[in-house]
Amino acid sequence: MKKSYNIDTISRILPHRYPFLLVDRVLEVIPGERIRALKNVTVNEPFFMGHLPENPVMPGVLIIEGMVQAGALLFSEILPREKHGDVCFSGIDKARFRKTVIPGDQLIYEVVITRRHSRGIMMNAKTCVDGTCVAQARLMAIIGG
Repeated sequence: MKKSYNIDTISRILPHRYPFLLVDRVLEVIPGERIRALKNVTVNEPFFMGHLPENPVMPGVLIIEGMVQAGALLFSEILPREKHGDVCFSGIDKARFRKTVIPGDQLIYEVVITRRHSRGIMMNAKTCVDGTCVAQARLMAIIGG
């Protein structure tokens, strides 16, 4: 069953808050399989003041963080609520940045579960702007620490 979330639902699931909440809306989630979420990048983002202020570019690490948050929303669909606090981001492989992200862009995060086991999950993630891939990575999370 496909679902979508607004910011209120996202805020109930993720512990992140402004300025570190990097998912504005979930467009589609298929529990246990994949998620599509978005982030509107505005010139008012606090990181633009200090990160190349003459030529504002979204830091790549924040694009990765947005993919991780989308992955956490996906993972939350298949994990009992009492286990949500036990999930830890545990790794990233093959991260690539293809194009810069600037104010006015709308990021579309796409995360797909590639492997699940009793204590963890592996996901392929990519971020697109206007249909062009700007970043991609393989993400890992574990249950418990």
